[in-house]
Amino acid sequence: MKTLILNGSPRVMGDTASLIKKVTEKISGEYRIVDTYRCSISPCIDCRYCWENQGCAIKDEMQEIYDYIQDCDNILIASPIYFSELTGKLLDVGSRLQTYWCAKYFRKEEPVMKSKKGAVILVGGGNGNINKPYDTACILLHHMNCYDIHELVYSHNTNERPAVEDKAALSGIDSILDFFNNRA
Repeated sequence: MKTLILNGSPRVMGDTASLIKKVTEKISGEYRIVDTYRCSISPCIDCRYCWENQGCAIKDEMQEIYDYIQDCDNILIASPIYFSELTGKLLDVGSRLQTYWCAKYFRKEEPVMKSKKGAVILVGGGNGNINKPYDTACILLHHMNCYDIHELVYSHNTNERPAVEDKAALSGIDSILDFFNNRA
């Protein structure tokens, strides 16, 4: 089993990273973490190459991610919430999924054949709205052929309590692991 983890946090040792670490300690099979703040992936430039061609005109680390998306069984999106949305760098990487949308709607092709399980972990310093970033994450998951999506796991108020001490978030991680590790 293979799991792709998209990490939208700029903080290497932050709350999002601590919850991802809990996932990677118990996930079955192999996993790949894409650290969106440290990878070499440019955002979509709307060149429209993918309107008529498979793939993307930009040749960078995203080419490897496209291959991993094809092969993986699970995809986890984990991000802090910034202004009621996923982080900008995560959205930069997500914008490169435009090639999948164009394949489906312009070229009438199925861009990702293998269906996957998906999950979302959100972390926030306050107690703001989680619906918008969750909806955005689900749209990204759908473009990667994830329609079996685990319920949202989130940790609020991380300015006062580290996410790794949030019992509800840790319980949610255990639930994601059960969901991902049991390929029923």
